[in-house]
Amino acid sequence: MTIASIFILFLALIVAGIPIGMILATLGILPNLIDPWFSADPQYIIRAMIGGVNSFPVLAVPMFILSGNLMAKGKISEKLFNFFSYFIANKTAGLPIATIVTCLFYGAISGSGPATTAAVGAMAIPVLTNLGYDIVFSTALVAVAGGLGVIIPPSIPFIFYGQSAGVSVADIFVAGVVPGLLIGLCLMIYSWYYCKKNGEDKEKLQAYEKEVKKDGFKKLFLNSFWALLSPIIILGSIYTGVASPTEAAVISVFYSLIVSVLIYKTIKLKDFIEILKESVGTYSTILFIIAAATGFARVLTFMKAPEIIAGFITNAVSSKIAVLLVINLVLLFVGMIMDTTPAILVLTPILLPIAVSYGINPIHFGVMLVVNLAIGFVTPPLGINLFVASSLTGVKVESIVKKAIPFIIAFLIALLLITFIPKISLILLGG
Repeated sequence: MTIASIFILFLALIVAGIPIGMILATLGILPNLIDPWFSADPQYIIRAMIGGVNSFPVLAVPMFILSGNLMAKGKISEKLFNFFSYFIANKTAGLPIATIVTCLFYGAISGSGPATTAAVGAMAIPVLTNLGYDIVFSTALVAVAGGLGVIIPPSIPFIFYGQSAGVSVADIFVAGVVPGLLIGLCLMIYSWYYCKKNGEDKEKLQAYEKEVKKDGFKKLFLNSFWALLSPIIILGSIYTGVASPTEAAVISVFYSLIVSVLIYKTIKLKDFIEILKESVGTYSTILFIIAAATGFARVLTFMKAPEIIAGFITNAVSSKIAVLLVINLVLLFVGMIMDTTPAILVLTPILLPIAVSYGINPIHFGVMLVVNLAIGFVTPPLGINLFVASSLTGVKVESIVKKAIPFIIAFLIALLLITFIPKISLILLGG
């Protein structure tokens, strides 16, 4: 089989709606079935699949999934939203901005875009709509801002990139902080413009502000303290060297459990079984995709796909700027049709050597990669955040997409800045 035929078949199977894990596993063994002389036989692919999931950094993923589910069921996002609303509820676009800030903080707990959308959206969208904000705007806001969950560390996609690229997961976590804040700022600026242009129900907002402030700041702070402390504990343990990302993930599980069960008392011990089932169900799907993507990536390596694709791109364009634009376009397209995890595991071995050959720092490239794929959360046909947000409100996906376009443009502006100003990603690393 040729590389071209592999990718054509890959796209055809995606369009046909075949699960991505099955596609990757099938294409991993197909070349040897067609040509028995092909080096990677099924036994080798199976060993590669097992090796792909037998990794210490990958152990962080199920822990962060479990921690995120505990925080969601424990209504941590509600505590965060109330705290930020206290300061800006009656300002122009105050509550939409509070929603974005909550997504930033919640992303530092869950590490997942869809989880952030679900947890923050279930709480914030009813509040926004009750206060007079358009339900489609509110739904689109949460869907796009939920993408911050994979950029603000700890980020599950960053863990997979670190594993695939052979770079420090802790370093890529640090590199994601400033880009995540930049994207959040761009989303806030558009939210302010939208609310300034379309107006807000100031009477309802003033009444809501009084309700939030009636018990005073001290009581609100004490009620929100443990929620605010969670990202500090998780990220602080990593950045101070107290724990590795995997160990910090385990810490986050115990912290989430203690806060939700013993302090906020929003989770009963009997609920923990259901949370475990949900977490295992989520991770089992991801686990198979990791294994299948690892085997498929080995096949591409045997077929010299990285070298061939690198040669094609470098022959087509010559400047670093052009290469960066081409890579971004490729990643934006892939984000529309492929989930984040397989996209990272398959594309990193192909595109990273090209980026490095043009002097692009691997950490900077990793941030670019994940930001591009985060946009895929809100771009059809995959657009998983769109479907999550739609399930919360009943608004049609098509309507959400229309309202989300300006937010996506703001996301793209931030992406261009991140792409062409490496300092944004590397400044906290001293680069």
